[in-house]
Formats: sequence, structure tokens, C-alpha cells
Amino acid sequence: MPHLVHSWFRAIVRPTFFGFAFFSGLLAAAHASAQEYSARDVGGWTVAASKDGRGCFLTKTYAGTGQTTLLLGLDIDGGNHLSVLNENWSIKQKDRWKLTFRLSSGGYPNHPVVGMASDGKKGFVTNFDAKFPAHFAASKALHIYRGDVPVEQLDLGGSGAAVAELHHCVGTHAAKPVAGARETRRSDKIPKDPFAPDAGRKSRD
Repeated sequence: MPHLVHSWFRAIVRPTFFGFAFFSGLLAAAHASAQEYSARDVGGWTVAASKDGRGCFLTKTYAGTGQTTLLLGLDIDGGNHLSVLNENWSIKQKDRWKLTFRLSSGGYPNHPVVGMASDGKKGFVTNFDAKFPAHFAASKALHIYRGDVPVEQLDLGGSGAAVAELHHCVGTHAAKPVAGARETRRSDKIPKDPFAPDAGRKSRD
């Protein structure tokens, strides 16, 4: 499911919500490492790397009606995205809504989201400004509303440690080349040593 969430985000949310702020200097303080990152449990959350190698995410599934799943992802390019899904919700894929997000630290009224479905659950995905992960880490709860209708009320206990580990995971992958990245080849018309005495003659040959 996390891999599908990342795919939905890149295909729908970024083009639709162009102009959202991204992290500035997120990776500057991260400790880079080329080693593989293994999924781990931190503070009651699971922190793992995305399959495409472009970022990491933390996730938790809550007991109760519909088994709500929350996923917060960070990309190595500085973007962030949040998805929340539930077995009982009727929101349709690609539907546009505006929801209010209230955290113990910070809030986002009338924030745009896009409907999605994954692994038998329906929900939404969206992205936020650069301060959102810090607000998330410092908060004890996340309450979401559709107007006056409560959508979900989630306990964020342990999120501080989980977000710190999320940053570490992103830093680990930022140092690695992305699989399948396009290779830029130097033109054959450019001489190996353009400052050599015979470079001009060779380039004309």
C-alpha cells in the first residue's frame, strides 16, 4: 500500500496543487549514508523507505471502526505528503475536497485533498508546507473535519521520535543515486582534452 500511495501522490497531487511549499534545507542536517535502510518500529510507528528509492514514510493503522491507516511521507527532493484511509469511507478516487486539519501544534483550515483508494481502503492524499512535519512531530493528536463533520481523530503519541527517524531515513537515501535515473552522456564531438595543442584539429576531423 505505501508504494501505491506514493504513486497516487506523484500522479495526481503534485500537478493539481502546484505551488505548495516544500522543505528548504531538509537534508542539510541529515546524516547521509549509502547503506540500505531497513523498516523499523519507532514510538509505535513503522518507518520505512519507499520502494522507488525517492523517499521514506512513517505509518500506523489504528484499531477501531474501519481500521484507519495514516501515512506521512517525505521525499528526498523535500516534498511531503499525507494520506489517511479507512475501510468504510465512500470518497471516490480523484475527488477534490477541502478538509480542516487541527494539530496540537498548528492547523490547516480548508486544505485541498484528492481522493484515492489502496489495499481495500478509501481515503485521501495531500501535501503541506515545510512546517507540517514539525507540527506533526510536536502534536499529541490530529483532528480532521469536513466542515462541521468530524472525519477522524487520531492519537499522534510517539510521532516526535518517528519523525526524527523519518528524517534519518531520508538522509540515508539522499546520498544514493535513484534507480533508473537517466544518465547524461558527454557528446562525442567534445574533445577529451579541449586544451590540448591538437584539440582544434581533432574536433574538425
